Amino acid sequence: MIGAMALLGSAVGLVLFAVRDTLVYFYSPTEVAQKHLPPDRNFRIGGLVEEGSLVRHPDGTNIDFAVTDLQTRIMVRYTGLLPDLFREGKGVVAEGKLDSDGKFIASSVLAKHDENYMPPEVADALKKSGQWVEGEPTHYDPPREKE
Repeated sequence: MIGAMALLGSAVGLVLFAVRDTLVYFYSPTEVAQKHLPPDRNFRIGGLVEEGSLVRHPDGTNIDFAVTDLQTRIMVRYTGLLPDLFREGKGVVAEGKLDSDGKFIASSVLAKHDENYMPPEVADALKKSGQWVEGEPTHYDPPREKE
């Protein structure tokens, strides 16, 4: 009986260890800034594409943009084609890792699929920030340095 319990416990431990490596956590930009995540950890970041932040590099494949939850912004670099529905001021979820400078290097970018949908994780993160209410325009004023 004890041997069977030990075997079962070992099996559960191995399954949990294997699942841990396949989980991809979702964070808002504020949570990323607060948690100080290590550069080698794969996760998803979601929020709004900050207005005026989109920069397409001359090589045609590298794109930089900022993701914000209306409190904090994280710079993102993506190499590839963006989804057709990707727009500034709209919801986005990107999967990837932080580089050593704190820029998020995205391996994939997902945009909302119609005008009435925002990924639930993005909406929840924006609502948690206390600065967004469903149906209101999405405008972000970055904090200004003291003069």
